[in-house]
This record gives sequence, structure tokens and C-alpha cells, in this order.
Amino acid sequence: MNKPTPLSGFPEFLPSQRTVEREVIATLSRTFELHGFGNIETRAVEPMDQLLRKGDTSKEVYVLRRLQEDDSSRDKGMGLHFDLTVPFARYVLENAGKLEFPFRRYQIQKVWRGERPQEGRFREFAQADIDIVGRDTLPFHHDVEVARVMLEALGKLTFLPGFTLQVNNRKLIQGFYAGLGAPDVEETMRLIDKLDKMPADEVGKLLVSEAGLTDDQAAKCLELATITATDDSFVEKVRALGVESELLEEGLTELATLITATAPLNTDSVRVVADLSIARGLDYYTGTVFETRLDGYETLGSICSGGRYDALASDGKTTYPGVGISLGVSRVLVPLVQKGVLDGDRKVPSTVLVAVSDEESRVEADSAAQQLRAHNVACEVSPNAAKFGKQIRFAERRGIPYVLFATEGGYEIKDIRTGDQVPADPATWTPQNESDLKPQVVANNEEKK
Repeated sequence: MNKPTPLSGFPEFLPSQRTVEREVIATLSRTFELHGFGNIETRAVEPMDQLLRKGDTSKEVYVLRRLQEDDSSRDKGMGLHFDLTVPFARYVLENAGKLEFPFRRYQIQKVWRGERPQEGRFREFAQADIDIVGRDTLPFHHDVEVARVMLEALGKLTFLPGFTLQVNNRKLIQGFYAGLGAPDVEETMRLIDKLDKMPADEVGKLLVSEAGLTDDQAAKCLELATITATDDSFVEKVRALGVESELLEEGLTELATLITATAPLNTDSVRVVADLSIARGLDYYTGTVFETRLDGYETLGSICSGGRYDALASDGKTTYPGVGISLGVSRVLVPLVQKGVLDGDRKVPSTVLVAVSDEESRVEADSAAQQLRAHNVACEVSPNAAKFGKQIRFAERRGIPYVLFATEGGYEIKDIRTGDQVPADPATWTPQNESDLKPQVVANNEEKK
């Protein structure tokens, strides 16, 4: 077999790098469950008519078909899901009679998109979503709760760079544009959403040529988008622009409530900012909207996004409103791992290498290893009976911190990082430092710079 060529957009981790991803997923899962979110996993495929409901995704969907499939196949018309929201909406409708509302779910799963691979964007990647869904109604305090939960989860990922969670409210900007007299509010919002990709003066020209605004109206829309604040001071800045509408006031109140409620969670590494340039291009958002930037890696774009959608799903009789936020696990980790910023401290999960004096004593070495495993100390037995110096170097290459040796009277264990060697009973021994029991994530601060 010839050496295979890597597939662009389908990242794979080495075992030590996978340590980073597993720790992120475990930390997120623990945090979400502490807040009462239940875990689900949905199927990888959905009917094409569901996946293509949003026309702008049609070019990104991977179609699923068998090699020998014909036009009459019952499998025809399926595709791999490109996010976790579409399958979640279907899941809620299918299981509504068995779920307790408000339904709180978290989901960490792979998704697939046929887009051009680039930094932070892949064809196969992992996402971590949390959502709270109600039946017919969902109080606003759940918007605050979702933000607080994700902020807490991000704050626990201490080996990552800092995060800035940018928050806005669609009611605020829609009410502002309507109160301003914009002839096409939706188009105005779509164009404002381009501000992170285009210069403001170019967006201003598009607001005039494509959204039908006057020069003065376009200028006020751009002025609104410049407003940011870490407290509720943005409210008076918006009112100073002289635009009035009931929907605008409702959005201002909701956003101020969220910013005030999340302020206590602000730290050096995690910050919440009211940013009135955030619009989110998807038209199903109806209130709160979130975007998140990773400090020092702003070119990745938003790595954690979401918001309020008052019609996640409907069966014609009942509507299921929701609010959620999604973290692009792969979008964050793959660039950092590939650049050497993050890695695991071991190539294997083993805490101990059990040395072998000679092949005749391998049975005893296997027995000692089993005693260690019996109380959850991961270990492996040396693959050969080389000189002890070579066995120690073998452990060093794999990142294994301890080597267990048989002696005349029993066993001794050596911490090969410090050189300390002490008597040890494999039936009871555990490392003094509990972190030695499993691989740890390490951050290369030089690479960060």
C-alpha cells in the first residue's frame, strides 16, 4: 500500500494531542451536567428536505448514498448533518411526548460541511451545544442562564487563551432599523453582519445601494454598530442616537439584564461585552445573539455562537422556542494543537512502566501490572528485557513518569523526572501527585507569543 495522502479538512490528532480534546470535552460535559443539562446524541444523517430548508447551506451538505444505489432506493435523499440544531429540532418534535419542558440538553458530536478548508474551518469537526427549549413559551431568564453556563465552562478551560463573549439582541437592532425608517430591515441586518469581514465604509455603501437607506440612515446604523460596553451604559448611548420604537426598548431592556447578570463572571480570561455590531446572519434568531472571539486568534472568527430562536420547531399545534449556544471545539483546538500551543504531556495514558529483568520474570511483571490496574493506576509492561537504562529511556520517550522495578525484597518505584526511587507495593501504590494518574494538558507559552 502506498503512503496515503492526508484529506484536507478532516483533521486527526495524535494520542497526546487527543488528550487536549478529551480534557476539553470532559470539562464541558461536567459543567453542563452540573447545571442540569442532559446529554443526547442524534443520528449522523437527516432527510435532505430538512437539511436544505436553509438555501445558503445547500452547497455544504454531504449527500449520503450507497455505491450501488438506484433511484428507487429507500435510502435516497439523506445527508450528513452540517450542524447540531437541525437534528435537535427534529429530535424535539419526535420525542416531545416523552420530554420534560423546559428541556435542557447538551450535545457534543461531529458534524460535516463541504466548505473550503482553512484555518479554523474544516469539513469534519466537533461541536458542543447547549440549549434550553420550552413548549409555547420560554422565559427570558433562560437566555441569561445559557450565557452563564457557557461562560463558566469556558472559564474552566484554563489552558486555553482568554475569551470575549460578545452579546447583542435582535430586537434592539431590528427596532432601531425600523424606528429609523429602513425600507428593508432584514437586508440591513444582513449587511451589518458583514462588518467583521468588510470595512465600515464599504458596508455603508452597500446599505445605501442594496438596503435602500439614505446616507444619514446608513451613518446612524454604522454608529449604532460601534457601541460596546461591559455594563449597561450602552443603553443611554443608543437612546442618544434619537431613534425610538417599542421593539428597540424591549431589546435594550433584555440586553441590559443579561449584561448585568453575567458581569460577576467577568475575569481576566473570560469577558462579556455588549457589542451592537453583532447581528448573526441566520434569520431564525429572534432575540439574544452571541458570538465569541478567542484572544490572540481573532482571525478564526466566532468560535462560540448562538442565540434565542422563538420557533426552533413546530408541529402546527405547538411551537417550541429555545435559546442555545454552540462551541466549535475543533475550530478552537485544531489550530492551537497544530501550532504546538497545546499538547498532552504523554504519548500514552500509562502512569507506570513495569520493568522486566529477564523474560523468565515476565509473568511476575504482568502480575504486578495487574495489581496496579486493580486500583486504577494505568500501566504497561516493558516490551523487552533490555538493560534498565534502556527501559527507562523507553518510558521517557513515551512520557511515562514512573518505572517499577522488582528487587530482592519486593519492588521499588522510580520517578524518572526527579530520580527519586522508593520501595513500593504494587497492590497499594499510587502517586503522591494525583495529576500523575492521567495525562495532563500542557500549554507552550512560547508558542502563544
